[in-house]
Amino acid sequence: MPAQPPTGEPAPADGSLPATALTGLGSRPFGVYVHVPFCATRCGYCDFNTYTADELGSSAGFDSWLEGLRAELELGAEVLSEGPAPAAETVFVGGGTPSLLGPERLGSVVGAIRDTFGLAAGAEVTTESNPESTSPEFFERIRTSGFTRVSLGMQSAAEHVLRVLERTHTPGRAVAAAREARAAGFEHVNLDLIYGTPGEREQDLEASLDAVLEAGVDHVSAYSLIVEDGTAMARKVRRGELPMPDEDVLADRYELLDAKLGEAGLHWYEVSNWASDADAECRHNLGYWQGGDWWGAGPGAHSHVGGVRWWNLKHPARYAAALAEGRSPAQAREVLTAEDQRIERVMLELRVRSGLALDALDEDGLRSAEQAAADGLLVPEALAGGRCVLTDRGRLLADAVVQDLLG
Repeated sequence: MPAQPPTGEPAPADGSLPATALTGLGSRPFGVYVHVPFCATRCGYCDFNTYTADELGSSAGFDSWLEGLRAELELGAEVLSEGPAPAAETVFVGGGTPSLLGPERLGSVVGAIRDTFGLAAGAEVTTESNPESTSPEFFERIRTSGFTRVSLGMQSAAEHVLRVLERTHTPGRAVAAAREARAAGFEHVNLDLIYGTPGEREQDLEASLDAVLEAGVDHVSAYSLIVEDGTAMARKVRRGELPMPDEDVLADRYELLDAKLGEAGLHWYEVSNWASDADAECRHNLGYWQGGDWWGAGPGAHSHVGGVRWWNLKHPARYAAALAEGRSPAQAREVLTAEDQRIERVMLELRVRSGLALDALDEDGLRSAEQAAADGLLVPEALAGGRCVLTDRGRLLADAVVQDLLG
């Protein structure tokens, strides 16, 4: 089962926000995230809020989801109109498997956002896609409907690794899909990798990286495998059928990734993300990492505006029913204190190459930063200039550095 959200406090039925949350709206990056909860099959490692057709039965489908989404976007635009409502600078359609919707429904998603929040000039509009549910025509049609960026789930080029992950696409299809996207006019194409899967060898990751570079993409995301509680993979690990990923192996794999991508001209701008230049960086995700606002629409989606975070009902049928009754689909929310926001700022901004300004640290944190620099985890020159920036070794130990800076 997908991970459970925090408890929080009751969210208003009309979706309203405190006046303090609307202060400064428009001065921070603003994006819209759309969660598509549908998948053809459930991968063994996945704990996202996703459902197969068999799991949903007749209780929910594409069209009821889209109807609910339109209603939520209308609600969001009305709520934010209490402040200087910003147009969306970025849109990210994630999941799940958004490409299962097909190009027409995906185009309707962009149209609904344009009709409610509006799209800023030069907006970045991304959709995730499973390579198996794409085609040259798919990419051509979504490009015409307003998408500017595509993110493809590749995970690995090794067939035996994909089997362990229970991925349904065939090796080579992700590279072919990336080429099709570029041929359709997409300048910005991302491929996602997972490293550290049980049974993955160093040469398997090298082959995956060779395939990524052959595809000619300008962005790569790479994440170490995490065995999440409640997943099929976690049950296999518990039964002894699969080993837990080894931390030392994960560190070696990360160093291999970083070196090979760097040699090819893709440089890290966030601990798990590499891009060919600033234009190729994912502006939507940078909004998350650098304190922006976003409205998360769809079942289980999370939102954040002005220090208020809320999350939607997870099941598509309950989500659609709430909106059909004229209620906000928000399940609960939390109002972050100044200290909560400072902690999150340290946790997120430190992960980005531009680093964290020292004004986010208290006296103990400043002392810890000096020690981290002495230990080779923060760049001394950057620290002297007023920012905490992770070294190559610091990236491997980023979570530990955060803990030290927060005391």
